[in-house]
Amino acid sequence: MIDPKDIHGAIVHEHGRKDSLIRVTLKAVILNDNGETLVVKETDRDWWDIPGGGLDHGESIKDALARELYEEVSFEGEFEYEVIDAQDPKYLEELNLYQMRVTFLVKPSAMNFKPGADGDEIQFIDSKIYEHSELFTERVIFEFSELAKKRLG
Repeated sequence: MIDPKDIHGAIVHEHGRKDSLIRVTLKAVILNDNGETLVVKETDRDWWDIPGGGLDHGESIKDALARELYEEVSFEGEFEYEVIDAQDPKYLEELNLYQMRVTFLVKPSAMNFKPGADGDEIQFIDSKIYEHSELFTERVIFEFSELAKKRLG
């Protein structure tokens, strides 16, 4: 096992207890009336993903979701949200930190989207096209879209 003192963001207390700070990533599943999922191809990436990103220090979940939706898909407006999945923290060797992903079903007040400053392309897709994708991020689109559809009933 990796020693937390060797991980960026780890705290080793005076009496030996070790705590690891965890980067929290928030993802937003947005479905249109046809059950299609909003996906974004972020700047400098060549794969599709659901909108989202990191929770900044001191930021609320709603504020972080609003910021990420604005940055990636230019969404400005009200929305409701609920957790559909929270993954156990995983160590990301390439970043030398632990990360936890929390995925939300997001219900926007209006479906007004266009590529944002951090998004090159956006589209609504039938998530089933990614069910057997070789890319983890694309398989996750399918998995979380299915969870969101079950939540909607």
